[in-house]
Amino acid sequence: MASYLYRLGKAAFRGRKFVLALWLAVLLAAGVGAAALSGPTSNSFSIPGTEAQRALDLLKTRMPEASADGATARVVFQAPHGQKVAKEPVEKVVRELNKLDDVASVTDPFEAELVSPDGSIAFAQVAYKVQGVELEHADRDALVGATQVAKDAGLTVEVGGDAMQEPAGVSATEAIGVGVAALVLAMTFGSLVAAGLPLLNALIGVGIAMAAIMAASGFTKIGSTTPILALMLGLAVAIDYTLFIVSRYRKELQDGREPEEAAGRALGTAGSAVVFAGLTVVIALAGLAVAGIPTLTEMGLAASFAVTVAMLVALTLGPALLGFAGRRVLGKSAERKANPNPLSRRWATAITRRPLAALLAATALLGVVALPALDLRLGISGDEALSTERTERRAYELLEEGFGPGFNGPLLLVVDSPDAAATADGFAREVSSFDGVAAVTAPTPNTSGDTAVFTVVPKSGPSEQATTDLVEHLRDTAPNGTMVTGNTAVGIDISAKLGSALAPYLALIVGLALVLLLLVFRSILVPLKAALGFLLTMAATFGAVVAVFQWGWLSDLFGVPVAGPIQSLTPIFLVGVVFGLAMDYQVFLVTPMREEYVNGASPKRAVEAGFQHGARVVTAAAVIMIAVFAGFLFSHDPMIKLMGFAMAAGVFFDAFVVRMTIVPAVLALLGRRAWSLPQWLDRVLPDMDVEGAKLDADVDERKPAHV
Repeated sequence: MASYLYRLGKAAFRGRKFVLALWLAVLLAAGVGAAALSGPTSNSFSIPGTEAQRALDLLKTRMPEASADGATARVVFQAPHGQKVAKEPVEKVVRELNKLDDVASVTDPFEAELVSPDGSIAFAQVAYKVQGVELEHADRDALVGATQVAKDAGLTVEVGGDAMQEPAGVSATEAIGVGVAALVLAMTFGSLVAAGLPLLNALIGVGIAMAAIMAASGFTKIGSTTPILALMLGLAVAIDYTLFIVSRYRKELQDGREPEEAAGRALGTAGSAVVFAGLTVVIALAGLAVAGIPTLTEMGLAASFAVTVAMLVALTLGPALLGFAGRRVLGKSAERKANPNPLSRRWATAITRRPLAALLAATALLGVVALPALDLRLGISGDEALSTERTERRAYELLEEGFGPGFNGPLLLVVDSPDAAATADGFAREVSSFDGVAAVTAPTPNTSGDTAVFTVVPKSGPSEQATTDLVEHLRDTAPNGTMVTGNTAVGIDISAKLGSALAPYLALIVGLALVLLLLVFRSILVPLKAALGFLLTMAATFGAVVAVFQWGWLSDLFGVPVAGPIQSLTPIFLVGVVFGLAMDYQVFLVTPMREEYVNGASPKRAVEAGFQHGARVVTAAAVIMIAVFAGFLFSHDPMIKLMGFAMAAGVFFDAFVVRMTIVPAVLALLGRRAWSLPQWLDRVLPDMDVEGAKLDADVDERKPAHV
């Protein structure tokens, strides 16, 4: 592989104008496609095959007038202190709401008895004919605007529900991460030219990927968080992959090679590591499809596409831009060799001198951080996870104050039976006596009498364990043909499905990645060590996530409005992302160590020398990724905020504790055994030559003979 990439690097260097023009043309075409074809993104998702989804599908056919899967809004009215909600302004609001486009029905609080016992709070339920994805910003403005008459009458009015959810977007504050990345690159290279190349590559690569994803949204429904997660990951790896290639190019120049030859060798060595690192990330993300959840598959494929584009841009546009930059990437270091980082040298020496102590200390540290993960609780959070500055959160709290937490997450029971009305009546009476049930509505049958629905209001909130227990009890005791659905039940089913998919997903990506790492390092112990280190990383990452987002530790520092269950999608998606990134650092840090060992260094010396070569660049890459991910903590979307924190924490633990401490310690303890491979397996495996050991021989063979 090194030889092929060597030739690609030289070709791109020579044809730099063509390569640049080609990628700019692709960027332009993708941008035009996005502008012409992009559609709205969605805040909702479903899991085919679950009971809650089957019930919704049945209602679409049997009772379309119920708009069971349509958007809903809750308009909550509160009277001034010591007073009761006035009927006249509320009824005026109900009439205004009924005039809005796509509204299917509006419940009058006084007719439906949706007034609190003390009369101070009431709410109207608004059902839309369409899903939230089909509502535009103007529809949400009209919804809020319809309540003005009640506000003018002195009532406090707040609006919640999924009809109010705005699609997630990128804010200007998230550019902070890119600014930190630029600063780190400038400090690492000491050259503005060298620092600018990874950023330029990243902007072009991410621009192409994001435009293509948005163009695809015109043909298929894409979740609102999908493009943001693809941007988050694509931006980070695009900078890092070019960083490694530029760093190697500078080293080759400092070794006395001409720029074109240096570009070829940089791609033949660092480029090989980029290919395998990128493939590992792509495998981990695309493997999310094994869960069988369309939304998760979509997120994984979009993010893997962004990583693929970043990898291709780094391998082709990277050497082309080096052709334009030439020797200017060296900056002030043009006349001298780069001195090894003394801090890296001292750190590597300290670890190899006492590897067992370093291993035990690092493992103990991660173990302590991981302890909160034992209390991990999954759920689908809603308006309760938003800031109190948002009207949705205030509506949630008012509804809880006036009626109890269960009114924010009612359960919908669907009876599919030839005599649906009688079956529903009997079960509704039984349910009303269950512990944990606050209220049960009268069943409503369809015109043909084969389907009926009624609502069960829990005493507990939608994200509480008691509500999950109630749903399980309802399903256990329900007559045949009776199903539990509604947003709360959908969230519970999603959590269960994701939990059961985690183990097979882990087995798939770890197995495939071990094969790739076996090819890269031609060792059995090194890939196994990499996988075990990843498990430590994940344990510590989940511990940090639980401590901040579920327990509320340091929540003000990280801008977490309220502590609660961890979003159900987080664990499996986080495992895929962090595993891919962890293998990136494994490849980039350990490849120089193997290169030193292949070139004749002793095992201990190979670890120390390889660490000095790779640590500074890996540190810069990790800091850049942490900065990019941390920038998304400023997002208003709870899912994006959580993923930004989790991925930043995962990179920190993996890069600085696992790869920088545990990896050299284990390699020092293993000695030559770390790089050994059974002879029969050595003969079977293809030699990918990632470290470029055969590159000198191949280059010499292609040189013309002197007469």
